[in-house]
Amino acid sequence: MDAEQQQLRNLRDFLLVYNKMTELCFSRCVRNMNYRLLTMDEEKCLDGCASKLIRSNHRLMSAYVGLMPGVVQRRMAELESQSKEAATNPAPDTQISSTSDADNVQVTSTV
Repeated sequence: MDAEQQQLRNLRDFLLVYNKMTELCFSRCVRNMNYRLLTMDEEKCLDGCASKLIRSNHRLMSAYVGLMPGVVQRRMAELESQSKEAATNPAPDTQISSTSDADNVQVTSTV
């Protein structure tokens, strides 16, 4: 994956989180659609809701960043053991044949 695709993916992920947060806080806090501007109660509620979700997101990201090196290390060790096992135990040659009567085609492959 090149850098541009990664940036687009990050932007998409950010916008999804932002939209979910906006939708959640709006549905919790905005009750009266008769006014063009937010009421003081709605503003306080939205500020609290957004702050709470942002703090939660930061805590989750901190935990994720802390756990990822261990996950990557375990995955690398697992891949190394699989590659060593594949190198020491080569798979036996197996021949698979199939014939299709409708097309008179015979396929033979070696696995």
